[in-house]
Amino acid sequence: MAKATKKQALGRGLSALLKDPSNDINNANDKNADKIVGNVVDLNLSDIEMNPFQPRTSFNEENLRELASSIKELGVIQPITVRKMGFNKYELVSGERRCRASKLLGLDTIPAYVRIANDQESLEMALVENIQRQDLDPIEIALSYQRLIEEIDLTQEQMSDRVGKSRSAITNYLRLLKLDPIIQTGMRDGFISMGHGRALIAIESLDKQLDIYQQILANGLSVRDTEAIVKAAKGGGDTLPQKQTKTTNLPSDLVDATKELSNTLGAKVIATLDAKGKGKLTIAFKSQKELERIIKQLNA
Repeated sequence: MAKATKKQALGRGLSALLKDPSNDINNANDKNADKIVGNVVDLNLSDIEMNPFQPRTSFNEENLRELASSIKELGVIQPITVRKMGFNKYELVSGERRCRASKLLGLDTIPAYVRIANDQESLEMALVENIQRQDLDPIEIALSYQRLIEEIDLTQEQMSDRVGKSRSAITNYLRLLKLDPIIQTGMRDGFISMGHGRALIAIESLDKQLDIYQQILANGLSVRDTEAIVKAAKGGGDTLPQKQTKTTNLPSDLVDATKELSNTLGAKVIATLDAKGKGKLTIAFKSQKELERIIKQLNA
Protein backbone atom coordinates (compact mmCIF):
# COMPACT_ATOMS: atom_id res chain seq x y z
CA MET A 1 0.00 0.00 0.00
CA ALA A 2 2.88 2.34 0.83
CA LYS A 3 4.37 1.79 -2.62
CA ALA A 4 1.09 2.63 -4.33
CA THR A 5 0.72 5.81 -2.26
CA LYS A 6 4.27 6.86 -3.08
CA LYS A 7 3.74 6.24 -6.80
CA GLN A 8 0.49 8.22 -6.79
CA ALA A 9 2.15 11.09 -4.94
CA LEU A 10 4.99 11.05 -7.47
CA GLY A 11 2.44 11.31 -10.28
CA ARG A 12 0.88 14.36 -8.67
CA GLY A 13 4.32 15.92 -8.17
CA LEU A 14 5.23 15.45 -11.83
CA SER A 15 1.84 16.82 -12.82
CA ALA A 16 2.62 19.99 -10.87
CA LEU A 17 5.98 20.21 -12.66
CA LEU A 18 4.22 20.06 -16.05
CA LYS A 19 1.90 22.91 -15.06
CA ASP A 20 4.81 25.25 -14.36
CA PRO A 21 5.25 27.42 -17.50
CA SER A 22 8.97 27.84 -16.74
CA ASN A 23 9.39 24.06 -17.07
CA ASP A 24 7.45 23.58 -20.31
CA ILE A 25 8.85 20.49 -22.05
CA ASN A 26 8.65 20.14 -25.81
CA ASN A 27 11.46 17.74 -26.68
CA ALA A 28 13.61 15.12 -25.01
CA ASN A 29 16.52 17.55 -24.52
CA ASP A 30 14.54 20.12 -22.49
CA LYS A 31 15.19 20.62 -18.79
CA ASN A 32 13.39 18.05 -16.60
CA ALA A 33 12.35 16.02 -19.67
CA ASP A 34 14.00 12.97 -18.13
CA LYS A 35 11.70 13.31 -15.11
CA ILE A 36 8.56 13.37 -17.25
CA VAL A 37 9.05 11.24 -20.37
CA GLY A 38 8.41 7.58 -19.63
CA ASN A 39 7.06 8.25 -16.14
CA VAL A 40 3.49 8.04 -14.87
CA VAL A 41 1.91 11.48 -14.47
CA ASP A 42 -1.58 12.41 -13.23
CA LEU A 43 -3.13 14.48 -16.05
CA ASN A 44 -6.42 16.32 -16.21
CA LEU A 45 -8.79 14.48 -18.53
CA SER A 46 -9.89 17.87 -19.88
CA ASP A 47 -6.33 18.45 -21.16
CA ILE A 48 -6.30 15.26 -23.26
CA GLU A 49 -7.55 15.21 -26.86
CA MET A 50 -8.64 11.96 -28.49
CA ASN A 51 -6.27 10.41 -31.00
CA PRO A 52 -7.32 11.04 -34.64
CA PHE A 53 -5.23 7.98 -35.58
CA GLN A 54 -7.26 5.63 -33.35
CA PRO A 55 -8.00 2.48 -35.41
CA ARG A 56 -10.98 1.51 -33.26
CA THR A 57 -14.12 3.26 -34.48
CA SER A 58 -16.80 1.76 -32.24
CA PHE A 59 -17.00 1.24 -28.49
CA ASN A 60 -19.45 -1.10 -26.79
CA GLU A 61 -21.36 0.96 -24.22
CA GLU A 62 -22.02 -2.03 -21.94
CA ASN A 63 -18.32 -2.93 -21.90
CA LEU A 64 -17.44 0.70 -21.12
CA ARG A 65 -19.82 0.67 -18.15
CA GLU A 66 -18.22 -2.56 -16.91
CA LEU A 67 -14.77 -1.00 -17.22
CA ALA A 68 -16.01 2.11 -15.40
CA SER A 69 -17.27 -0.09 -12.56
CA SER A 70 -13.86 -1.77 -12.34
CA ILE A 71 -12.07 1.60 -12.33
CA LYS A 72 -14.40 2.81 -9.60
CA GLU A 73 -13.38 -0.13 -7.40
CA LEU A 74 -9.70 -0.53 -8.30
CA GLY A 75 -8.66 2.67 -10.08
CA VAL A 76 -6.94 2.85 -13.47
CA ILE A 77 -4.47 -0.04 -13.16
CA GLN A 78 -2.78 0.42 -16.54
CA PRO A 79 -1.91 4.08 -17.30
CA ILE A 80 -2.85 5.50 -20.68
CA THR A 81 -0.17 6.82 -23.07
CA VAL A 82 -0.21 10.40 -24.38
CA ARG A 83 2.08 12.63 -26.38
CA LYS A 84 2.73 16.23 -25.39
CA MET A 85 1.31 18.73 -27.89
CA GLY A 86 1.94 21.98 -26.01
CA PHE A 87 1.62 23.54 -22.60
CA ASN A 88 -1.03 21.56 -20.69
CA LYS A 89 -2.13 19.99 -23.97
CA TYR A 90 -1.85 16.27 -24.75
CA GLU A 91 -3.04 13.84 -27.39
CA LEU A 92 -4.01 10.28 -26.60
CA VAL A 93 -1.81 7.57 -28.12
CA SER A 94 -3.46 4.56 -26.47
CA GLY A 95 -6.06 3.92 -23.79
CA GLU A 96 -9.21 5.50 -25.22
CA ARG A 97 -11.50 3.00 -23.45
CA ARG A 98 -9.90 3.88 -20.11
CA CYS A 99 -10.35 7.60 -20.89
CA ARG A 100 -14.00 7.16 -21.85
CA ALA A 101 -14.75 5.00 -18.79
CA SER A 102 -13.03 7.52 -16.49
CA LYS A 103 -15.13 10.32 -17.96
CA LEU A 104 -18.28 8.24 -17.39
CA LEU A 105 -17.33 8.17 -13.70
CA GLY A 106 -16.80 11.93 -13.67
CA LEU A 107 -13.11 11.62 -12.76
CA ASP A 108 -10.93 14.72 -13.14
CA THR A 109 -7.54 13.06 -13.68
CA ILE A 110 -6.05 9.87 -15.08
CA PRO A 111 -2.55 8.35 -14.77
CA ALA A 112 -0.62 8.62 -18.03
CA TYR A 113 2.75 7.89 -19.60
CA VAL A 114 3.93 11.03 -21.39
CA ARG A 115 5.68 10.65 -24.73
CA ILE A 116 7.17 13.19 -27.13
CA ALA A 117 6.44 12.13 -30.70
CA ASN A 118 5.69 13.60 -34.10
CA ASP A 119 2.53 12.77 -36.07
CA GLN A 120 4.04 9.81 -37.89
CA GLU A 121 5.47 8.29 -34.71
CA SER A 122 2.17 8.82 -32.91
CA LEU A 123 0.25 7.11 -35.71
CA GLU A 124 2.64 4.17 -35.76
CA MET A 125 2.56 3.80 -31.96
CA ALA A 126 -1.24 3.92 -31.89
CA LEU A 127 -1.68 1.45 -34.74
CA VAL A 128 0.93 -1.07 -33.61
CA GLU A 129 -0.22 -1.00 -29.99
CA ASN A 130 -3.86 -1.41 -30.97
CA ILE A 131 -3.15 -4.22 -33.43
CA GLN A 132 -1.59 -6.19 -30.58
CA ARG A 133 -4.78 -5.89 -28.49
CA GLN A 134 -7.05 -8.92 -28.25
CA ASP A 135 -10.40 -7.13 -28.61
CA LEU A 136 -10.13 -5.60 -32.09
CA ASP A 137 -12.38 -7.10 -34.75
CA PRO A 138 -10.80 -8.43 -38.01
CA ILE A 139 -11.79 -5.36 -40.05
CA GLU A 140 -10.28 -2.95 -37.51
CA ILE A 141 -7.05 -4.95 -37.66
CA ALA A 142 -7.12 -4.97 -41.47
CA LEU A 143 -7.66 -1.20 -41.60
CA SER A 144 -4.76 -0.68 -39.19
CA TYR A 145 -2.48 -2.78 -41.39
CA GLN A 146 -3.60 -0.80 -44.43
CA ARG A 147 -2.82 2.50 -42.70
CA LEU A 148 0.63 1.29 -41.67
CA ILE A 149 1.33 0.44 -45.31
CA GLU A 150 -0.13 3.61 -46.83
CA GLU A 151 0.66 6.28 -44.23
CA ILE A 152 3.83 4.98 -42.57
CA ASP A 153 5.07 3.47 -45.85
CA LEU A 154 5.90 0.12 -44.28
CA THR A 155 6.36 -2.99 -46.40
CA GLN A 156 4.57 -6.16 -45.34
CA GLU A 157 7.97 -7.54 -44.29
CA GLN A 158 8.64 -4.53 -42.03
CA MET A 159 5.10 -4.69 -40.65
CA SER A 160 5.55 -8.37 -39.87
CA ASP A 161 8.54 -7.47 -37.70
CA ARG A 162 6.71 -4.58 -35.96
CA VAL A 163 3.53 -6.42 -35.03
CA GLY A 164 4.88 -9.95 -34.62
CA LYS A 165 2.61 -11.51 -37.26
CA SER A 166 3.55 -13.58 -40.30
CA ARG A 167 3.29 -12.00 -43.73
CA SER A 168 0.63 -14.55 -44.70
CA ALA A 169 -1.50 -13.58 -41.67
CA ILE A 170 -1.19 -9.89 -42.59
CA THR A 171 -2.18 -10.67 -46.20
CA ASN A 172 -5.24 -12.61 -45.04
CA TYR A 173 -6.43 -9.63 -43.00
CA LEU A 174 -5.82 -7.13 -45.82
CA ARG A 175 -7.82 -9.26 -48.27
CA LEU A 176 -10.90 -8.82 -46.06
CA LEU A 177 -11.06 -5.20 -47.25
CA LYS A 178 -12.05 -6.50 -50.70
CA LEU A 179 -15.39 -7.63 -49.27
CA ASP A 180 -18.56 -5.62 -49.77
CA PRO A 181 -18.85 -2.94 -47.01
CA ILE A 182 -22.08 -4.53 -45.76
CA ILE A 183 -20.25 -7.82 -45.19
CA GLN A 184 -17.41 -5.99 -43.47
CA THR A 185 -19.97 -4.41 -41.13
CA GLY A 186 -21.46 -7.85 -40.45
CA MET A 187 -18.04 -9.11 -39.45
CA ARG A 188 -17.45 -6.11 -37.19
CA ASP A 189 -20.83 -6.69 -35.51
CA GLY A 190 -20.06 -10.37 -34.97
CA PHE A 191 -22.72 -11.79 -37.31
CA ILE A 192 -20.07 -13.69 -39.27
CA SER A 193 -16.50 -14.76 -38.52
CA MET A 194 -13.24 -14.01 -40.27
CA GLY A 195 -13.44 -17.56 -41.67
CA HIS A 196 -16.72 -16.72 -43.40
CA GLY A 197 -15.15 -13.55 -44.77
CA ARG A 198 -12.09 -15.36 -46.11
CA ALA A 199 -14.37 -17.82 -47.93
CA LEU A 200 -16.42 -15.00 -49.50
CA ILE A 201 -13.30 -13.25 -50.86
CA ALA A 202 -13.12 -15.91 -53.57
CA ILE A 203 -16.32 -14.43 -55.08
CA GLU A 204 -15.40 -11.39 -57.19
CA SER A 205 -18.96 -10.09 -57.69
CA LEU A 206 -20.03 -7.96 -54.72
CA ASP A 207 -23.69 -8.70 -55.50
CA LYS A 208 -22.98 -12.43 -55.37
CA GLN A 209 -21.06 -11.95 -52.12
CA LEU A 210 -24.16 -10.30 -50.63
CA ASP A 211 -26.41 -13.12 -51.86
CA ILE A 212 -24.25 -15.71 -50.11
CA TYR A 213 -23.93 -13.48 -47.05
CA GLN A 214 -27.74 -13.43 -46.82
CA GLN A 215 -27.76 -17.25 -46.97
CA ILE A 216 -25.20 -17.42 -44.15
CA LEU A 217 -27.32 -15.18 -41.92
CA ALA A 218 -30.66 -16.76 -42.82
CA ASN A 219 -29.49 -20.35 -42.35
CA GLY A 220 -26.84 -19.98 -39.64
CA LEU A 221 -24.24 -21.53 -41.93
CA SER A 222 -20.82 -22.65 -40.73
CA VAL A 223 -17.57 -21.67 -42.43
CA ARG A 224 -17.45 -25.10 -44.08
CA ASP A 225 -20.99 -24.65 -45.40
CA THR A 226 -20.01 -21.25 -46.76
CA GLU A 227 -16.96 -22.70 -48.49
CA ALA A 228 -19.26 -25.28 -50.14
CA ILE A 229 -21.58 -22.55 -51.43
CA VAL A 230 -18.65 -20.53 -52.76
CA LYS A 231 -17.24 -23.60 -54.51
CA ALA A 232 -20.65 -24.33 -56.08
CA ALA A 233 -21.09 -20.70 -57.12
CA LYS A 234 -17.68 -20.57 -58.78
CA GLY A 235 -18.60 -23.75 -60.62
CA GLY A 236 -21.79 -22.19 -61.96
CA GLY A 237 -24.16 -23.32 -59.20
CA ASP A 238 -26.35 -20.95 -57.21
CA THR A 239 -27.58 -22.87 -54.21
CA LEU A 240 -26.29 -24.76 -51.21
CA PRO A 241 -25.89 -28.51 -51.85
CA GLN A 242 -29.09 -30.34 -50.75
CA LYS A 243 -27.43 -32.38 -48.02
CA GLN A 244 -26.22 -29.22 -46.31
CA THR A 245 -29.46 -27.21 -46.44
CA LYS A 246 -30.46 -25.83 -43.04
CA THR A 247 -33.67 -24.37 -41.65
CA THR A 248 -33.73 -20.58 -41.60
CA ASN A 249 -33.07 -18.90 -38.25
CA LEU A 250 -34.99 -15.75 -39.24
CA PRO A 251 -38.72 -15.62 -38.39
CA SER A 252 -40.91 -15.88 -41.48
CA ASP A 253 -42.55 -12.52 -40.78
CA LEU A 254 -39.11 -10.87 -40.68
CA VAL A 255 -38.15 -12.52 -43.98
CA ASP A 256 -41.41 -11.32 -45.55
CA ALA A 257 -41.01 -7.79 -44.17
CA THR A 258 -37.44 -7.62 -45.47
CA LYS A 259 -38.54 -8.69 -48.96
CA GLU A 260 -41.38 -6.14 -48.93
CA LEU A 261 -39.03 -3.33 -47.87
CA SER A 262 -36.51 -4.39 -50.53
CA ASN A 263 -39.22 -4.23 -53.22
CA THR A 264 -40.46 -0.86 -51.97
CA LEU A 265 -37.01 0.73 -51.96
CA GLY A 266 -35.78 -1.00 -55.08
CA ALA A 267 -32.59 -1.98 -53.24
CA LYS A 268 -31.22 -5.04 -51.51
CA VAL A 269 -32.16 -5.10 -47.82
CA ILE A 270 -30.48 -7.54 -45.45
CA ALA A 271 -31.91 -8.42 -42.04
CA THR A 272 -29.72 -9.80 -39.24
CA LEU A 273 -30.79 -11.16 -35.87
CA ASP A 274 -28.52 -12.08 -32.97
CA ALA A 275 -29.07 -14.69 -30.25
CA LYS A 276 -30.70 -12.11 -27.95
CA GLY A 277 -33.32 -11.20 -30.53
CA LYS A 278 -31.77 -7.84 -31.42
CA GLY A 279 -31.85 -7.11 -35.11
CA LYS A 280 -30.44 -4.82 -37.75
CA LEU A 281 -31.56 -3.87 -41.25
CA THR A 282 -28.85 -3.04 -43.79
CA ILE A 283 -29.70 -1.29 -47.07
CA ALA A 284 -27.25 -1.70 -49.92
CA PHE A 285 -26.59 1.02 -52.51
CA LYS A 286 -24.16 1.22 -55.43
CA SER A 287 -23.74 4.97 -55.83
CA GLN A 288 -24.32 8.33 -54.18
CA LYS A 289 -27.22 8.93 -56.57
CA GLU A 290 -28.90 5.68 -55.55
CA LEU A 291 -28.39 6.52 -51.87
CA GLU A 292 -30.08 9.89 -52.36
CA ARG A 293 -33.00 8.15 -54.09
CA ILE A 294 -33.39 5.70 -51.20
CA ILE A 295 -33.27 8.52 -48.63
CA LYS A 296 -36.01 10.39 -50.51
CA GLN A 297 -38.19 7.27 -50.47
CA LEU A 298 -37.62 6.78 -46.75
CA ASN A 299 -38.56 10.42 -46.07
CA ALA A 300 -41.62 10.34 -48.31
